[in-house]
Amino acid sequence: MAVKGALTNLKVLDLTRVLAGPFCTMMLADMGADVIKIEQAGKGDDTRAMGPFQNGESAYYMNLNRNKRGMTLNLKDPRGKELFLEMVKKADIVTENFRPGTMEKLGIGYEDLKKVNPGIIYAAISGFGHTGPYKMRPGYDIIAQAMSGLMSTTGWPGGEPTRTGTAMGDILAGLSCAIGILAAVNSRNLSGMGQKVDVALVDSAVASLEIINMIYLVEGRVPQRIGNRYESTYPYDSFKASDGSLVIGAGNDKLWQNFCIAMGKPELAEAPEYIKVQDRIERHEELKTIIEEWTMKRTVQEVLDLVNEAGVPCAPIMTIDKIVKDPHIAEAREMFVKTHHPVAGDLTVTGSHIKLSGTPASLRTPAPLLGQHNANILGELLGLDEEKVKELEGEGVL
Repeated sequence: MAVKGALTNLKVLDLTRVLAGPFCTMMLADMGADVIKIEQAGKGDDTRAMGPFQNGESAYYMNLNRNKRGMTLNLKDPRGKELFLEMVKKADIVTENFRPGTMEKLGIGYEDLKKVNPGIIYAAISGFGHTGPYKMRPGYDIIAQAMSGLMSTTGWPGGEPTRTGTAMGDILAGLSCAIGILAAVNSRNLSGMGQKVDVALVDSAVASLEIINMIYLVEGRVPQRIGNRYESTYPYDSFKASDGSLVIGAGNDKLWQNFCIAMGKPELAEAPEYIKVQDRIERHEELKTIIEEWTMKRTVQEVLDLVNEAGVPCAPIMTIDKIVKDPHIAEAREMFVKTHHPVAGDLTVTGSHIKLSGTPASLRTPAPLLGQHNANILGELLGLDEEKVKELEGEGVL
């Protein structure tokens, strides 16, 4: 018998699309929540048209929307709005990532929804949040990375500000929204009342800058692009070997001493100019030269073997073709899992990164086809028969 997920008692009406919102609700669905993805009839989530594709189906969409049931609904049609409000009465959580004010114009904003269900948790993700002078500005991941300061500190000295290789602003907002939702669920357990969760992409990225923010707030210094080096300790950087590069993170004094022994340079561990973290930060350029004189005489694997043996954090700089075959990440940690989609066929998607011992997250069902569960959902929640559902589909309500 399959173990029930941790969130099987929660029903989510998911109006989100593209990345931040679907990533949030994907995590909830992986952990057992009944997530009902509500899409625009005829078109669906924007990512259905975004590659890569397998048998004409978007793998972008299928990865983010597994474990969800799917239906279509025209919220601009009064009958569509009425159906939605009836569904809200049976739901725990509503998620959306429209521009602020959009849901209010439709008459289904938080203030409207809590009238029909005071316990509803309403989670909204937007570029800049639902308050403040920028709230009506549109926002994508690249906007969040630019305005949060993330881009200003990513890249190499003298180079251009650089977007991270994936949409970190969206992912950080999705994670933050999931945390906010679960906090609101616990609060409702205490008070019986729901609340609004307001998450901004920009805020989420600002929060991620941690030490960058504090350097300026404490020292008045604006951190610059410093490549792979870290502001707060050294050696914590990438280094060249004879056949490639790797990273080493000797993050404290003890690890530095162990690293010196691994290099066969115990005298460095005792050198007064490198004895403390701050000393090594100030002399990072000369230390990088010393370390690379050692690493470049060895292959990446030889360096990794010696440094790992000393108990010092280090790693190869891996590409995805290596990661999907890695015995720890791919196999032991199950970060890539297989599913079968009715159109796309056999497909491997990213697994859940949250490991629960008693109620593990799992991949149970593939992402829905557009409107796949219209009859199933409306029959279950509102008692509509298949004939009525087909009538509503024909009239453009679904």
